[in-house]
Amino acid sequence: MIQINGTLTLAPGTIANSPEVVQAIKTMVAASRAEDGCLDYTFAQDLSDPDSIVIFERWTDHAALGAHGKSAHMADFQKVLADNPPVGRELRIYETDDGKPL
Repeated sequence: MIQINGTLTLAPGTIANSPEVVQAIKTMVAASRAEDGCLDYTFAQDLSDPDSIVIFERWTDHAALGAHGKSAHMADFQKVLADNPPVGRELRIYETDDGKPL
């Protein structure tokens, strides 16, 4: 299994003042969750920093993640980000097992 964790930091006020960014995030999450090989896809606003989005993704394998990177909804999301460039991006990829209940 492939897991991606990290944060995307947007310019101050982007989430609060840019409904197109919020809609792009919602669209991206919904479309990604529907992809073959997607086990989990979550973007969440950091309650301590409202301009930071916490990202958590799980994919069955590298092929599924690769297809995700080439999807039309990824291209659309990248266009929105180009118009609203992040000020920070910190993502890490992990190869892991399915985990155990805690």
